[in-house]
Amino acid sequence: MKRFIQRFSDKVMGVLSGFDRLVFRGTLRQIAYPRGMMGFLWYKQVRLKDFGNYVWQVTGKVKESSCRIAEEQRRPVEYLNSAQTDKAALAGKIRERDRIASGLIAIISCVEPCLGYDVSSRKGLIELLLRQRKCLFLYHYFIHPEFGLMNARIQSWFPFNIQVCINGREWLSRQMDRRGIRYKRQENCFTWIEDVEAAQKLLEKQLRTDWSSKLNEIAKTLNPIHEEIFKGFPVQYYWSTFASEWATDILFEDRNELAKIYSPIVLHGITTYRSADVMRFLGKRLRWDSEIEIVSDYKQRPEGVRIKHRAGKNSVKLYDKQGSVLRTETTINDPQAFKVFRRKENDTSGQMKWRPVRRGIADLYRVAQISQASNERYLDALASADTSTPLGKLIEKICSHTKWNGKRVRALHPSSPDDLKLFAAINSGEFSINGFRNRELQNLLFQTIANSQTEKHRRSSKVTRLIRLLRAHHLVRKVPGSHRYLVTPLGRDITAAVLAAQRITLEQLNRAIA
Repeated sequence: MKRFIQRFSDKVMGVLSGFDRLVFRGTLRQIAYPRGMMGFLWYKQVRLKDFGNYVWQVTGKVKESSCRIAEEQRRPVEYLNSAQTDKAALAGKIRERDRIASGLIAIISCVEPCLGYDVSSRKGLIELLLRQRKCLFLYHYFIHPEFGLMNARIQSWFPFNIQVCINGREWLSRQMDRRGIRYKRQENCFTWIEDVEAAQKLLEKQLRTDWSSKLNEIAKTLNPIHEEIFKGFPVQYYWSTFASEWATDILFEDRNELAKIYSPIVLHGITTYRSADVMRFLGKRLRWDSEIEIVSDYKQRPEGVRIKHRAGKNSVKLYDKQGSVLRTETTINDPQAFKVFRRKENDTSGQMKWRPVRRGIADLYRVAQISQASNERYLDALASADTSTPLGKLIEKICSHTKWNGKRVRALHPSSPDDLKLFAAINSGEFSINGFRNRELQNLLFQTIANSQTEKHRRSSKVTRLIRLLRAHHLVRKVPGSHRYLVTPLGRDITAAVLAAQRITLEQLNRAIA
């Protein structure tokens, strides 16, 4: 991102990076599986043949207690016949109509699919099943004293799963209000901030939130009789991050300046980063047998063009907001695709190792790190779209021999098929965040699997020499304390320029010159 900011420093007012949308899931893990639920029913002395009557009674109490807060605050409880109705829009209309500045706006209920318990009888055997069914959901829309406008919902059927939605930019606006920092806000975007650095520190402060206590407080308002239901059988919600959006906003001083560079950036993003290249920013290695769906596309919106690269449930996208803000946003819905350096869960003295990122809020900080790295690398990659250095000047040094540890190293040849293949390999999608190793580069440079140990050694040695060649020309650098290598800023500029030059037609070149 530093390269992008440096390139457009005279046009940029400031940069904000932080959470945009956060969706948390609350799960009662002790009863989230049939055996655990059976333990609860045994404690309550509820027989399976009486399960239906017992659950209907509890569900009725949950609904009544959850809606009581609306009665106390004289706020409406709306029932929707269709789950497809836009609940947020309805809540917005109620808020505007009643001029709600704090507290509950409304409770909106509707029947939706859920994962809930049922009793089944087969061949005279009664069993408890956790399956897809439907139940009543209660959506609470309110203005939280800290988070601002948000919503939370609870399913009224066992196991009473909860979902909480928070907006980081809404939260930031309330933080700045308390600090007396002036700003201009349009929808979910800040077009001007009096002190951008102070605002960034407030966004960073959000990461140090005690999420468990905050979310548990919200859970109590959704189900005030939780303690009564589970009296003598204590269960607490386990909070996980269902979805996170981490946005980096670059605030331009003049909307015309953003308009000038946005079209070339969009064109560069569409033509340069194809389907597999989404991995370059999300840091996942693409295997030939991968079942992950990889899509790169762009969409024309009323306010401009949005480009998006998606790998499975995770994505990175770029769009202009309110004409003067360039937003890069990484969305992570499947954190297990990434790694975090930690111990095993509930093993405080165990060995620290790189393990899959958990959905639990304990690893939310790591999700933020990964998302920020994704945004930065995407912006830096797009920065090469506006380089004013002639191609000949850019590649001049790599076309001459150089030295590495006192030894002569050959020149690189951008027109050579072998060197072009090497450029394409290091520019490939999966290497941007975590870098690449010798073995991973082999997978892209050789089309077949090595059929002998001798062939494996030969390929490894060849790739070692190629990596040394790239390092000598300062196109890649070694990651300290590892066997990984990252493409340098110079390497990104050169590989992007050389590969783009291979795709451009004479007609396009003449049009550009004209």
